[in-house]
Amino acid sequence: MAKIKRNNFLDTVDEVFTDAAKQGVLHLYADGDVFTGRKISIKKKLLFHFGTTGYLGLEQDERLKKAAVEAIYRYGTQFPLSKTYISHPLYRSLEEKVTEMYGHPVIITKNSSLGHIGVIPSAVDDRDAIILDHQVHWSVQSAAKTLKTRSVHIEMIRHNHLDMLENKIKKLSTKHKRIWYMADGLYSMYGDEAPVLELLELSNKYPQLHLYFDDVHGMSWTGKNGTGFIMDKLQDLPEHVLLFGTLSKTFGASGSVLVCSNKKMYRKIKTFGGPLTFSAQLEPASVAAAIASADIHLSPEIYSLQQELLERINFFNSELSKTDLPLIKRNNSPVFYIGTGMPITGYNFVNRLMKEGFFVNLGIFPAVPIKNTGVRITVSRHNQKEEIKALVEAMVYHYPKALEATFTTNDRVRKAFNLPKKALKTNIEDKSDGLNIQMERSITAIGKEEWNALFGDRGVFDWDGLEFLEKTFSKNQKAEENWEFYYFIIRDQLGKPVLATYFTYALWKEDMLAPASVSKEIERIRLDNPYYMTSYVLSMGSLFTEGAHLYLDNYHPSWQNAMHRLFHEIEKLDDTLDPSMIVFRDFDTMEVLNEFFHNHGFFKVSMPEAGIIHNLKWEGVDGYLSSLSSKSRRHFKKDIAPFEPHFKIEVSDKALPEQIDIFHGLFENVRKNNLGLNTFGFPKDMLQYMSDSSHWEFIVLTLKRTFLDNTNEAVVGVMFCYKNQGNTYVPAFVGMDYKYAYDHQVYRQLLFQTVKRAGELGCKAIDFGLTAGFEKRKIGADIIGKSAYIQAKDNFSMELMEMMETKK
Repeated sequence: MAKIKRNNFLDTVDEVFTDAAKQGVLHLYADGDVFTGRKISIKKKLLFHFGTTGYLGLEQDERLKKAAVEAIYRYGTQFPLSKTYISHPLYRSLEEKVTEMYGHPVIITKNSSLGHIGVIPSAVDDRDAIILDHQVHWSVQSAAKTLKTRSVHIEMIRHNHLDMLENKIKKLSTKHKRIWYMADGLYSMYGDEAPVLELLELSNKYPQLHLYFDDVHGMSWTGKNGTGFIMDKLQDLPEHVLLFGTLSKTFGASGSVLVCSNKKMYRKIKTFGGPLTFSAQLEPASVAAAIASADIHLSPEIYSLQQELLERINFFNSELSKTDLPLIKRNNSPVFYIGTGMPITGYNFVNRLMKEGFFVNLGIFPAVPIKNTGVRITVSRHNQKEEIKALVEAMVYHYPKALEATFTTNDRVRKAFNLPKKALKTNIEDKSDGLNIQMERSITAIGKEEWNALFGDRGVFDWDGLEFLEKTFSKNQKAEENWEFYYFIIRDQLGKPVLATYFTYALWKEDMLAPASVSKEIERIRLDNPYYMTSYVLSMGSLFTEGAHLYLDNYHPSWQNAMHRLFHEIEKLDDTLDPSMIVFRDFDTMEVLNEFFHNHGFFKVSMPEAGIIHNLKWEGVDGYLSSLSSKSRRHFKKDIAPFEPHFKIEVSDKALPEQIDIFHGLFENVRKNNLGLNTFGFPKDMLQYMSDSSHWEFIVLTLKRTFLDNTNEAVVGVMFCYKNQGNTYVPAFVGMDYKYAYDHQVYRQLLFQTVKRAGELGCKAIDFGLTAGFEKRKIGADIIGKSAYIQAKDNFSMELMEMMETKK
């Protein structure tokens, strides 16, 4: 079974953030000795501040600052003792005032992240289930997932997808005591809202449904006493709803607050809530500032502040409505999001605005799907109408320039966000770069000599190999056995290829690279529903071929333009074919391409390792052994050489009809056993086409009668090998009888016989392809890490994500 290194989520985030930091839009430092809220200094330049989450500007209120300073002088910089033992003198006053604001008991926490870690494990019973909105804040997701150690069932649904939520409730209701749906009140990137009233109606329909809201971005700027978006919608807090607000951000101080109207649950959480018990309490300065802010929230002044902010929000909305800027969600919140689609367009746009004197935030993965990068703009009371108007004018001027500089268009951005297109003039596609594109649907339309000059030594996708694939994967009965082929060659003005590749459009199993345990569960479902969790994918290369499917002359001055032109061609296919995912695959480590793909909205995933023997020089078995390491020589003498006499070994370029059935059965054994790389089977006619081709041959291991219980010898292993135009030998697939595979070291024998055969043919290299890197290394192959870059329509398959999360 293939041992595949799974991609680490944090590695992906690290790569994305590193790229953004290089572009100068992330991990910045403010400078200057004074901060007023209206402007912020970055690299010695004062910028109008449109990135704050202090929407009411209370962090600059003199009353809060004075209270904080006085508290430090009276009580010190901290009160270093757990609240379980004793709270410092100001805490009682704060709790009383915040309780008055909400009209329900509250628990003050150090911050919302620690608050969630303390509250969720206390509120959720082992018999409960949790459903997470796909875009609920990371701090909620992280806290909820700690409950996997208690075997609490956790699932995820698409953002604000109530039909999907109801289906999950129906499925889980018979198995679980309570079902918790966890969501944000106001989402921090797009500024869109949870459908609160609809959720409340759903909870009335299904009493098991309990709601858990993180409303830190809805706090203060709306609602009675500034209690936020959720309370404004609910008016009162039912016992089956838990609510998190904040004492930081627009509240102006520090900390967060849990509101709970269920007395029994409140007592349980307050008595022992993990970090609520063991963590340090809020500093006296923070508590004092929060008390001063609570006094404002309990006074009529809060409504004046809310109105002042609303006037600025309405003005910004009004100005934006006069433009063609792709505003993702228009509402009355202080959070606005202008989509850019690709990260590189976001980098360009943010840097342009900073040069014009405006600080805005970049919305990037994992806060948003990578293809939904954009600029988050927040409006506060600090902002005046003149700079709001100036910001809109700057965006109107620079947005099309950022699009043009990064080879994209407004319509492409709108497509990424499912927004209606607008009839806008653009010169992007007419831009002359001296490159010419040839796109064909069959390899026969491309010159054999030119294609083989680029790909002749790469796997099974030289010209003849692709002609074989087109014949194999057409006119078949099963949907998964019919592929569409798309070939691209991009040439410069002299006709020299700068880029070449091919793509296939085919039906994939969505769990192809998922852990084997997940695929095993899915395959059980596929016994009754063969196409469960399958979808069409537009992929570089094909499910049959492995290797470097992209020819790119990265020394050519126009290579980046050629990549942009390829992306545009793939976008056109995306519009026509509507695949669930676009995949660029089989890349070695190449930093410049890694950054290029991230910048254009693709995220990196690890593929199985590939094994290659370069510069093969066969000088007999003894010569081969001398080229191996001492460890590999011991492996050969122990696990390969002693077993060679067990087999009759044949190399044949033809397969008889009775052999085709045997070979196909052996191939299917391996495919079905290799759930770590879970793919559909191939047409049985493929073996006849191999037999008819002069490029294919079969290395066949027949176990001798001496080693069998009966008197008949048996074919127990076969390697399907391709000889390409570049004199590379390609053992493309293997078939084995697992009844004998381990006792007779069938796979290891096939690997050695492949090396021997390639050497005898005078081949200069062997391309072993993906998986089983450990075994291939032992017979002398170099093992190379491979990566793919993926852009998925819905970011992830929710069903697959649920299964993978459950198995962790």
